[in-house]
Amino acid sequence: MKKVVTIILLTVVAFSFNSFTANAQEENDYFVGEWNVLTEGTPSGDAESTLILKRNDKGKLVGTFQKEGSGPTTLTRVEEKGDSITCYFVTSGYDVYLYLEKIDENEMEGTMMDMFDSYATRKTE
Repeated sequence: MKKVVTIILLTVVAFSFNSFTANAQEENDYFVGEWNVLTEGTPSGDAESTLILKRNDKGKLVGTFQKEGSGPTTLTRVEEKGDSITCYFVTSGYDVYLYLEKIDENEMEGTMMDMFDSYATRKTE
């Protein structure tokens, strides 16, 4: 009888740990995914690009930034602070950063280099 009670208690504890872990990870994954980014007013006109973010094994955001018509550029650093992120990358020999704040579940807005307004929309399938 003791074995049955012990097994039931261990099963309940194991399921409770699993549910706590899943909930914590869901909250941190707002930024993870593929985003369409529109940056307005650059010297070359309005620029459309794709930002792809995922979490590495250490829980840090990593990813790529790809301008329309060119190959992907690996992000050199991503800073995550509450409802905002700053993505750093090198393009055309310049260090560039893109700052974005959460608006709702599928939209962000911010600036590129504090000069150009940027808007991001989550890609949905």
